[in-house]
Amino acid sequence: MKTKTIGFIGGGRITKIFLQAFQNKKVVFENVKVFDPNSDTLSALKNLFPKIEVAESAQDVAKQELVVLAVHPPVITETLAAIKDVVTEDTTVLSLAPKVTIEKIAGALGTTKIIRMIPNATSYINKGYNPVAFHPITDKKAKKRFMKQVKALGKNFEVEENKLEGYAIVSAMLPTYFWFQWEEMLKVAAVTGLDEKEAKKAVETSLKKSLSIFFKSGLSADEVKDLIPVKPIGEAEEQIKEIYQTKLLGLYEKIKA
Repeated sequence: MKTKTIGFIGGGRITKIFLQAFQNKKVVFENVKVFDPNSDTLSALKNLFPKIEVAESAQDVAKQELVVLAVHPPVITETLAAIKDVVTEDTTVLSLAPKVTIEKIAGALGTTKIIRMIPNATSYINKGYNPVAFHPITDKKAKKRFMKQVKALGKNFEVEENKLEGYAIVSAMLPTYFWFQWEEMLKVAAVTGLDEKEAKKAVETSLKKSLSIFFKSGLSADEVKDLIPVKPIGEAEEQIKEIYQTKLLGLYEKIKA
């Protein structure tokens, strides 16, 4: 059975990513509702996706067949309380938040049709790498149906729920650790005399090939690093490593379920 209606509680970045992914692949629902307490956020989203319906409340969204909780962990509890009387046995609830478990969501809503996903920003271009966890009693048919519904997001794969927070750190947030560095390299390239087209091609191509040699060459990490003798920012490596350890593992401790 194809899901005909979908609703998003929260109209921020991740909802924009989902809607763009669906639009790219021409995925059409009979009705798409979005609620967000911030009217400016809703207006901006409506401008990008004119066909969505702006909902008056979270309860209104919860009447859809697939309800996406696109809110941060601190407001999950109040969101669940707001929709618990609207959710029925026909409702499937998808939570995109770390930390809050399927068990807690199911207990608050009185249903077992609960799914959690940690989506990547690259789902925006249908290239996401998105781990999914289902309520333990979800049958294979229901899992297959959901995976088909969100196929446009990219690669979606089932994992044990207790691994979702790990994926949040090492996958979902990973681009933010590097994007600003790539941007800076484009600025350096401009100073060295490369035009914009040359700079983008050089950085993009080199990054892609660097990933290939690191993960697919069969060399150890040390052997790969030894291929280039000059390391202009090598003296900052230990400081950067410490940032990774303290910031990322510290965040993991805060969000792990």
